[in-house]
Amino acid sequence: MPLSRRATDPNEMHTLDLDKWKSVMKARAAPEKTRRSAEDEGGHLKEQGVVSKDGSSLEATRDLVAMWQQAGKTVPQEMTDEEVQTLSELTTKSSRRKYLKYLAIREGHKRARKEKQLQKKTAREASMEQSGGQDGDAEEERGPELKNHLIMHFWDRSMDKLFGWRTAQAMVFGQPLVFDMSYDSNMAKRELENTVSQLMEVEGWNRRATDPYHLHFCNLQEDGAYKRELVKRYGAEAWDRLLVTSTDQQHVERFPRERLVYLTADSPNVLRTYDHSKVYIIGALVDRSIQSGLSLANAKRLNLATARLPLDEFLHWEVGAKNLTLDQMIRIMLTFKETGKWEEALMFVPKRKYDGFHHGSYFGLYFWSNMENKMYK
Repeated sequence: MPLSRRATDPNEMHTLDLDKWKSVMKARAAPEKTRRSAEDEGGHLKEQGVVSKDGSSLEATRDLVAMWQQAGKTVPQEMTDEEVQTLSELTTKSSRRKYLKYLAIREGHKRARKEKQLQKKTAREASMEQSGGQDGDAEEERGPELKNHLIMHFWDRSMDKLFGWRTAQAMVFGQPLVFDMSYDSNMAKRELENTVSQLMEVEGWNRRATDPYHLHFCNLQEDGAYKRELVKRYGAEAWDRLLVTSTDQQHVERFPRERLVYLTADSPNVLRTYDHSKVYIIGALVDRSIQSGLSLANAKRLNLATARLPLDEFLHWEVGAKNLTLDQMIRIMLTFKETGKWEEALMFVPKRKYDGFHHGSYFGLYFWSNMENKMYK
């Protein structure tokens, strides 16, 4: 019969097996081809002249990210136009990979925080539903809790007004403290974002202080990276209401040169006593590569007096450079301004960097304070 001959024909059987094998191999080769094309796409974009400053460049970059995502690489799920523009300006494949990995990790942290908040909200709603089914006695017990909540809310608003009033007074009568915003070209994008985060902490700590400074952000260019990031973080309305003096002028144009003292870790001069008549300057800089002498060179170029905190004189320094974050600096300066005691001010230096105070440092501070008082008397 024809059917039996076809079933027993060895040539026909080999033909059918070969076709199946081809289809299987093509299916296996498709993901590998996608990965290979994603690897080479970055180099081809530039060779073909696709990478430019127009909209087609952004679309090509988004296509590249989509291809890498299909290839199983670590890339973010969503990207803003600014992030895509930054990616398109990177010239090497390794730099693009690192930037995409950074964005993906940051996106993962945000997603985890949102999931945690959602879990808390769900648990809170479930707890409210359970408490809603209780009897009248439970409702009476919830009365004082609601009252306490209202009192705390009123307290928070009152303290917020008090802090605002103190900061407003400091802008008229307070001692100036300058942050030099001329270092945007010396930092990478992530370093600048970290700097702005620390400046926001500075504003918060100063606002809650008993005797706040009048903060000045000098050399803050209107179209500069600092200003864009600050407005982005605060929001345009909140930035306009912020009790901080921001200007594109240099500090030497706003204050007498003899009153200015630039605080830098590279200065040979030690700040031993606090001078309320001086205007202290802090460089708004986060430098992960430790560009030694950058702020000192800036101060010398303007012929300004410099000083450093007495870290070596008071602390057994263990690890790391003697550069402190901006929020640590504002807490140290606020405490030193209020108490005049370095042993209290330097408590805000991270404990991981030092191993206790030097023996006799308290006596040294007492000696300096007495000598200073005698000189003024």
